[in-house]
Amino acid sequence: MNLNLENKVALVTGGGRDIGKLISLHLASEKISVAVNYNSSPKEAEETVSTIKKLGGNAKAYKGDISNYDEIKNTIEMINKDFGEIDFLINNAGYTRIERFFESKPEEWDKQIDICLKGSINCCHLVIEKMIAKKHGRIINIVGDSSRIGEANLAITAAARGGTIALGKSLAKELGRYAITVNTISLGLVKTTHSNNEFLEKNMDKILKSYPLKRIGEADDVAPMVTFLCSSNANWITGQVISINGGFCMV
Repeated sequence: MNLNLENKVALVTGGGRDIGKLISLHLASEKISVAVNYNSSPKEAEETVSTIKKLGGNAKAYKGDISNYDEIKNTIEMINKDFGEIDFLINNAGYTRIERFFESKPEEWDKQIDICLKGSINCCHLVIEKMIAKKHGRIINIVGDSSRIGEANLAITAAARGGTIALGKSLAKELGRYAITVNTISLGLVKTTHSNNEFLEKNMDKILKSYPLKRIGEADDVAPMVTFLCSSNANWITGQVISINGGFCMV
């Protein structure tokens, strides 16, 4: 599908693997130049860039810790120099610890909050000024359904991602006058390379009882919605939380 997105620039945080990789590939297929951000997975990021280039697209990998304002600022400045100003920010990077809240430790909370919430705040803050100047932009935050409905053993991640939802809604109200849209995609369980496959196999029958479509998600279930929200077809969609979850939650 040609969505007329040629010559646009996208930054995908955590864009080298799993959901981020499929988002990067899908955006690149629409002739968007993709900045594939990574922090601890350089091999996967470079492989994603290589795949995009083999398919005729334009991409480059950029290291940057989104939880560190100065570091990701330098990364974004490099992207602006290489590709031009960022049109689409996809806040996809995240970090989760699955554990009971009363057994967790304060030092473990910080990393989840810093990446899942502060990282999104940092990236938004660093791209918005240029989006306002040209009166165009898209910000898309990726969260899990625990941020909307709560989930046992995910209290800290849910709290951080819940903050990301509130950030998105607030920015949508603040930035709408500049034709900048801000939306959130909320995911059910998606199988990735770092999924606990042993746990999934052992508990799949029980898990699928919560999913009307009787399967968990795949990374490529997410990417088409991201690309759609970047397009002019989504010009009048902002401040929304859009669920891609196989019917897991219908709130």
